[in-house]
Amino acid sequence: MNAHLQPTGSAYFLTQETQQAERHTLSVLVDNEPGILARVVGLFSARGYNIESLTVSETEHDRRLSRITVVVIATPKVLVQIKTQLERLVPVHRVHDLTAEGAYLERELALIKVRGSGDHRAETLRLADAFRAQIVDATVESFVFEVTGKPSKVDSFIALMQPLGLVEVVRTGLAAISRGPEGM
Repeated sequence: MNAHLQPTGSAYFLTQETQQAERHTLSVLVDNEPGILARVVGLFSARGYNIESLTVSETEHDRRLSRITVVVIATPKVLVQIKTQLERLVPVHRVHDLTAEGAYLERELALIKVRGSGDHRAETLRLADAFRAQIVDATVESFVFEVTGKPSKVDSFIALMQPLGLVEVVRTGLAAISRGPEGM
């Protein structure tokens, strides 16, 4: 074969796909049974997919169903693989890509501990009020705030607390639900 001719049916000469990775929120309805979370997380880790956020809780006690909310950053091709593989797991009832389906609500809860005395204490309280952060613990030297809202709101509050004496942050991960009258 001449060097200047390229075979037309070979995969070696295909151009590499350039798909942009996007953030997607998946809502997965599963049977609430031992080992299901390990199986779902194992599916991600075995294939090298990173989980940005993971939240799990029983949502329908009488039917023993739990909802797993997973946030991933993936290309469209990888996202299709993730959804297909999740749907194949036996205790999985439904997989919804809330991002692709349209309007949905997302919230996160964070507990944020901040050192505070003197002028920093007053500034910390002023900013907490602006963010509607609830004081859940207070001592002479520190506060623990509860902040709920979009992850960007939580991120902003944490960034403002950093120079004022941020000590520790605990975040729940994302909880998300679609808008409108239809359920999962």
